[in-house]
Amino acid sequence: MTDDNPVYARQIATRPDPLAPYRISQAFRVGNLVITSGQAAINSHGELVGVGDFAAQAQQVFRNLADVLEAGGSSLAQVVKVTIYLTDMSHFPDVVELRRQYFTPPYPADTIVEVRALALPELMIEIEAIALVGSIPEVAAG
Repeated sequence: MTDDNPVYARQIATRPDPLAPYRISQAFRVGNLVITSGQAAINSHGELVGVGDFAAQAQQVFRNLADVLEAGGSSLAQVVKVTIYLTDMSHFPDVVELRRQYFTPPYPADTIVEVRALALPELMIEIEAIALVGSIPEVAAG
């Protein structure tokens, strides 16, 4: 059996790539999907942003997520799935507000998980996503 439409994975990275020192790919584009690594509050120079400030960290995380999605030909508007890692679930109401601020209906599928720690001890939030490339077809209500 032959495959007339093979799917290839292409690494996606912004320049400069803040995850390169950690030997992590920022994302991959596979067909019409962009699949990101967890985006954390690390700026393009590799510096931690917002130590002790959840709002500042969340803004940097969404900025990073938007940048890597754009580099892959997608956007926050095309995200269909996110996984959000929090070190303190008391920030759940903040996450609901962030979803309203950065996403639009139909809102992405979402998993929110409290973890003991993230890659760096000062990190409070990390988000990974799957996004479409191209337009999102109309979603029928079930």
